[in-house]
Amino acid sequence: MDKRNFAFDRVNYILLAIGMAVVVVGFVLMSGGGSTETAFNPDVFSARRIKVAPVVCLAGFVSMIYAVARKPKDRAAGSASGEEKPLKTGADELD
Repeated sequence: MDKRNFAFDRVNYILLAIGMAVVVVGFVLMSGGGSTETAFNPDVFSARRIKVAPVVCLAGFVSMIYAVARKPKDRAAGSASGEEKPLKTGADELD
C-alpha cells in the first residue's frame, strides 16, 4: 500500500479547527448593538468588547499559526531515511 506524505497530519487539522473556533468566539464577543445618531450606547466601550475579545482573537490567530507551523512527527523511524521496514507475519516465526 502506497502511503502518501501530507504536509499536515490529523493533529494539525484539529489544532487549526480549535484556533478557528477561538477566533469565531472572539468575534462573537465583539458583536453587539451600536450607537445611533439619536441615542448613545455606552456598551460600545465595554471591557468585553475592547479588551477581552481582541485578546481572544489574537490567541486564536496565534494558535492557528502554530498549527500551520507544527511539523508532524514521523510514525516510523525508517520512513525519514527512505527505508522501508519489512512486515512481520506469522510465517516468519515458523522458520
